[in-house]
Amino acid sequence: MGNIIDTIGNTPLVEITKFHSNRNVKIYAKMEGNNPAGSVKDRAALNMIRSAMERGEITKDTKLIEATSGNTGIALAMIAGIYCLSLELVMPVTSTRERTLTMQAFGAQVTLLESMEICRDYAEDKAATGDYFILNQFANPDNYKAHIKTTGPEIWRDTAGKITHFVSAMGTTGTIMGNSIYLKEKNPEIQIVGCQPTEESSIPGIRRWPEEYLPKIFDASRVDRILDISQKESTEMARELVKREGIFAGMSSGGAFAAALKVANEIEEGTIVFIACDRGDRYLSSDLFA
Repeated sequence: MGNIIDTIGNTPLVEITKFHSNRNVKIYAKMEGNNPAGSVKDRAALNMIRSAMERGEITKDTKLIEATSGNTGIALAMIAGIYCLSLELVMPVTSTRERTLTMQAFGAQVTLLESMEICRDYAEDKAATGDYFILNQFANPDNYKAHIKTTGPEIWRDTAGKITHFVSAMGTTGTIMGNSIYLKEKNPEIQIVGCQPTEESSIPGIRRWPEEYLPKIFDASRVDRILDISQKESTEMARELVKREGIFAGMSSGGAFAAALKVANEIEEGTIVFIACDRGDRYLSSDLFA
């Protein structure tokens, strides 16, 4: 028996069966929406808060602040509430209403600003006053270390070490960095594939960062290949996943799946795992499933 934090991780690995005919190529979705706050970011949020508390950087009197596009913020709000920590989340005004309401339900203060870059600057400026502690998922090693501790080992275990390709959307890049470190240590031949939006596309949870905002935790040498995915592809694949496979996930998951299918169509045999990073109900007020 434990509290809700103890249910983070050990998410299912579900085979995709209706999108390709080569039986020698297996595609699996890592179902991160099954985490209690609904996304892969539960892992990083827990590791960032818990590790900072263990180091004495955070106490009950600390005021936390973080810029987020949504999923990290929801996870932080849940975990901060459990630890009785004050939290301000700074999010783009374009974020879906469900995200704002969920963060507030967990007890966080939400500030909405024009863009993700402005949100990051705002949070860093507030932290610089000394009155707030910024978790800074974009530069915090505890972000990717969560996946070295949990996600990578789970994928290796549940594929019996047969994984040949790991596919992930890239936002803060914590998920792809941590899994790359772990999986490459187990087998250097595993291909790490990231996906980013095409120049003209806007995909929640996947970013094509300007150079000055590139996450500091990102190490390009740990990614074997980056695929550009369009907004149209991400939308269509998210819709097809729920209709044909019953996997209800968001646009970034659709983008990662689109990348996984591209890889599947190029190889004769292999085991591909992609991150289905959150749940589709987080997008119902948008036109994603309209």
